[in-house]
Amino acid sequence: MKTELKVKLLQHLSGKKKEQGFTLIELLVVIIIIGILSAIALPSFLNQSAKARASEARTNVGAMNRAQQAYYLENQKFAVGDEAIENLSIGIKETDNYKYAATAIGADNKGVVNTAEAKNEDLKGYAGAVFKEGDSTRAILCEAEKAGKAAAGTPENADSCTGSDKKLS
Repeated sequence: MKTELKVKLLQHLSGKKKEQGFTLIELLVVIIIIGILSAIALPSFLNQSAKARASEARTNVGAMNRAQQAYYLENQKFAVGDEAIENLSIGIKETDNYKYAATAIGADNKGVVNTAEAKNEDLKGYAGAVFKEGDSTRAILCEAEKAGKAAAGTPENADSCTGSDKKLS
């Protein structure tokens, strides 16, 4: 009985060695599938960092618009010039991605344009504007059509953006 058990054990172990591991074809197929999936997912993944950096500008220009509206209600004028962002007390600073500014629209205190000028060629610029309408104010936020080192164009009113710029709010 012992010899029969030994023979069966040896047969089982010798048969098992033939079934171990993967063939070269199987490994190549897996590597090709992983490569195809990576090629599909990589562009989308890389685009996410640009979207995050653009989100910074949209958020900051929107905050500048709201701060300009509050500033106008308190002072009957808009904060413009080099000290504009400091006068708004919102703590927005120039970043590695964008430079921010506030400029008057017209000489009659008609409105103000708040801009986020892109510092990198792969980012879009943004422009927000606040317009005086009677006793209140209206705001708009625009995104430049193309990426580049510039802000979006200055909106002419609170209803539409300049040229082919995209209205965000």
